[in-house]
Amino acid sequence: MSSQEMFRKSKRPSTRRAEIQHLYQKYLSGETLSVSDLLKFLHKEQMELTADEHTAEGLINRYEIEESAIQAKSMTFEGFFRYMESKDCCVFNQAHTSVYQDMDQPLSSYFISSSHNTYLTGDQIVGKSHLDAYVIALRKGCRCLEIDCWDGSDMEPVVYHGYTLTNKILFKEVIATVEQHAFEVTSPYPVILSLENHCSKEQQEIMAHYLISILGEKLLRAPIDHPTTGELPNPHQKQKVVVAEALSDLVIYTRSVKFISFRYSRDNQHNYENTSLVETKARKLLKSPDFIRHNQRFLSRIYPAGSRTASSNYNPQEFWNVGCQLVALNFQSLATPMDLNDGRFQDNGGCGYILKPAVLMSTQGDFDPGRSRRSFRAKHLLLKVISGSNLPLSRSRKTLDPFVRVEIHGIPFDSCRKSTHAVKNNSLSPCWDAHMNFKIRTPELCLIRFCVRDQTGILSSEFVGQYTLPFTSLKKGEPHRHKRVREGACVCMWGGVCGRNSRQVINDIRGHGVIVLSVSTPSALLKVVSAPSHVWQPCFHLCPPTGYCWVPLCSRDGCSLDPASLFVLVWYS
Repeated sequence: MSSQEMFRKSKRPSTRRAEIQHLYQKYLSGETLSVSDLLKFLHKEQMELTADEHTAEGLINRYEIEESAIQAKSMTFEGFFRYMESKDCCVFNQAHTSVYQDMDQPLSSYFISSSHNTYLTGDQIVGKSHLDAYVIALRKGCRCLEIDCWDGSDMEPVVYHGYTLTNKILFKEVIATVEQHAFEVTSPYPVILSLENHCSKEQQEIMAHYLISILGEKLLRAPIDHPTTGELPNPHQKQKVVVAEALSDLVIYTRSVKFISFRYSRDNQHNYENTSLVETKARKLLKSPDFIRHNQRFLSRIYPAGSRTASSNYNPQEFWNVGCQLVALNFQSLATPMDLNDGRFQDNGGCGYILKPAVLMSTQGDFDPGRSRRSFRAKHLLLKVISGSNLPLSRSRKTLDPFVRVEIHGIPFDSCRKSTHAVKNNSLSPCWDAHMNFKIRTPELCLIRFCVRDQTGILSSEFVGQYTLPFTSLKKGEPHRHKRVREGACVCMWGGVCGRNSRQVINDIRGHGVIVLSVSTPSALLKVVSAPSHVWQPCFHLCPPTGYCWVPLCSRDGCSLDPASLFVLVWYS
């Protein structure tokens, strides 16, 4: 049996959402959707204006489960439902699930997924050190791993959090794990080993031996194509492991030096030298315009303060805003900072390297994330959070009072959050129909986080599920957003984009019928969406009904829990 036949014969969806049933009925001219019916839906709702009859027939062949309907070139509700939950209807731009960015720039031109104290699975005092922590980080696309090295017994260097009760693992086993998994699944691009070396000279020699003998040709031992006094290499130097600390003979491009000042670095630091800054010191430098210029030439690694003994994380966004490449987080701590990291690095095929936006690489030096009020590049994002279904129950509660919080993470002027109301006692099919608008001045740095929570008290709530994605990975004119929650949960979204000089058919949010609006210029539309909420909200449907978006939810640890999802209207210009 072919995979196509297996898909057709697989379990039919058990949930019948009224929103999807309504859509299906809206375009139905017979007992099932014909090719022309489906084509009308693609044009009017999904804004797939280039779709033709071959497109519609292809969708029928791909998602229909009834052989008789396939033969008749039509789509039943079952097939339509499957299509609406498919990758073809995913709000995350599917072109971004593969590497699409320029990978030939120096390493300093990229955000690089980085881990702090990678070996730990818990806190910094009594937490366990485990090889699996390296495997998990690598499979999540991490490209910079930290290894704390100490003298061990029997001349075997060990890895653990020094002077604590954390257990010890052998250095050679860590390197063997890296060799096995570094390029196994997620990414072929370079892995940087950040060695925090506390070993004696004798055991450093043993470490060097293991690095060379275990990693073999994967270890970068000589400059590539140009001397180290030139530019940093680019990520296209695939399947190489770069040593970033101590063991000087093996350090080629990422030799760590002490940060003194931006001026000192500009005059004395070599491109192959990098600086590591604790978050508290780095935060004091954020207001300096020289920080961005510094990060255009040199690698900067930021790491959590030592006071974070519980392995909590800082907000990585504030350091991405100034172009810091190696923003290292405790991958074992599952909270909002790691959600942001996962969202940032799911872009560009999840390879662990994200090309920094032009505002951070411009030599003009006119971008200040703390003061930027740029309006000429601002985007207006409007959302309608419609409904959810199959939201998971916690062990302590038999029902949920769910609400959705939408968070914008970016420069300070962009960062904000808005929430729907809570729906009482409804985990199966809560309906919010809540409208939100956001003005985003620097979309290139912006992350959008959808978080479903359970209202447990007047001022208290519990996590249910979330999904985070870069604003630049929104897919214009097409539906679907992947969200994260526990098994069975899902929320729905409706999304679309309006074009220039177009007539928009708009549903009045108060049920007063349909409004037809002619928008002659983008600026005319911006005058509407930038008005105070009490002015524009009754006209929210100035946003065109151009596509329904599913947002599959997943749990805090990032596991996909399909068919969990949200249903939302998304529009931006």
